[in-house]
Amino acid sequence: MSKTAIEMTPELIAKGSSMARVAHAATQAALNIRILKMAQSTRTAQEAADAARCDVSQIVKSLIFENTETRKLELMLVSGAHNADMDYISERYGWSFARCDVRRVRDETGFAIGGVAPIGHLTPIKVYMDRTLLDHAEVWAAAGRPDSVFSVDPKALASAIDAEMIDVRAPV
Repeated sequence: MSKTAIEMTPELIAKGSSMARVAHAATQAALNIRILKMAQSTRTAQEAADAARCDVSQIVKSLIFENTETRKLELMLVSGAHNADMDYISERYGWSFARCDVRRVRDETGFAIGGVAPIGHLTPIKVYMDRTLLDHAEVWAAAGRPDSVFSVDPKALASAIDAEMIDVRAPV
């Protein structure tokens, strides 16, 4: 963990903030999380891994797409070590996704790009999860702000959010 990280205890989290929504959602889902606010940015997977002092594969990237069939936003949780191969995903699972407007992401999730957490959304959202995240005992995900992350057991997270486990790229 970065020496410049602050562990965000309940009394340090601003009421009504996006981080408070993440903390509340974790409590409601009985998830044991630890939120850290970093002095440096955690917008990219590498920045988050450097700040949390973990392997980049333990970083959970939150990618939001619009399902072109339903027009609903859907969340893909991807290991920081991977890029989601959208052509592979479309071919393998028969899904079609399009990029979505950043304002819509904020309006429907309550989070800005770079801080989209896997929990605490304003509206329910379908979630897909890169199955390689389950290879770790602990992963780090955005905590509602571009400078904050939380640690969690990936199996507990997947269960709490009813994530559908997927392969995000062809086997190597």
